[in-house]
Amino acid sequence: MLQWGESGKPPALLVHGTGFVADVWDEVARDLASTYTVYALDRRGHGASHKPGAYHFLDYAEDVCRVIDALGLRDVYGIGHSAGATDLLLAAKLSPGRFTRLFVMEPTVMDPRAARSGGLNDESLARVQSTLRRRAEFESADAVFERYRAAPAFADWTENSLRAYVRHGFTTLDDGRVRLCCTPEIESAILRPIYEAMEQVYVGDARGNPFASLAEIDCPVRVTTAAKSGPIYKEMARRAVSLIPHVSTLVFEEAGHCVAQEVPEYVVEAIREFAK
Repeated sequence: MLQWGESGKPPALLVHGTGFVADVWDEVARDLASTYTVYALDRRGHGASHKPGAYHFLDYAEDVCRVIDALGLRDVYGIGHSAGATDLLLAAKLSPGRFTRLFVMEPTVMDPRAARSGGLNDESLARVQSTLRRRAEFESADAVFERYRAAPAFADWTENSLRAYVRHGFTTLDDGRVRLCCTPEIESAILRPIYEAMEQVYVGDARGNPFASLAEIDCPVRVTTAAKSGPIYKEMARRAVSLIPHVSTLVFEEAGHCVAQEVPEYVVEAIREFAK
């Protein structure tokens, strides 16, 4: 867990997306800390948090509820990105009355009313499995930064956001090399349910499919998309909007999927506007 700002202010809880860490919120959190006590967590499988091997959507939502209970938070402003946004949406149903509002950026959502039978198609299965071939170790943090800075996925990130990810998303080994905290094996396991939700084939575990519960969220929700992100993110946002009762929408122009790390000042402005 991280905290920005003094205790005693209204709480805001930030939840990152797959593969990242709490620290990637730093630019957003430092700005919000003038008004809120800002908290962020490393999701299970990421950063300094535990790596239990159980990565269903409800596992993450229950983690959020445990954090809220442990900190004794009330009237929480939940702010999440991608799968971290999904954590908050599902947690709002599990902990009714604890959130004042949710600001969710391109959440991972399936529409259970249009569920399909069968598993992942070959293309999605190959993408999940390709994660296992991702490079996990580097000579140094500087080497990671230089490689990622040149990668299309991080090209539009601010320098501060990328350095925060490199600093806290990797652990230093005894020989001075660095290794991803969210290893390729862990990320592949995390991604499988996400791709199943994308394809409308997610069935969950013994607890079942949780997405129908989005219709019972009892606080205002703003679902945002980014103009430069992929079609699947916009499709999942449409599903969320069709399920959530007290919902409004916003489009971040000239931004991609990782909008909070690309244009943090616009995200802060939108978060504050929704609070009004």
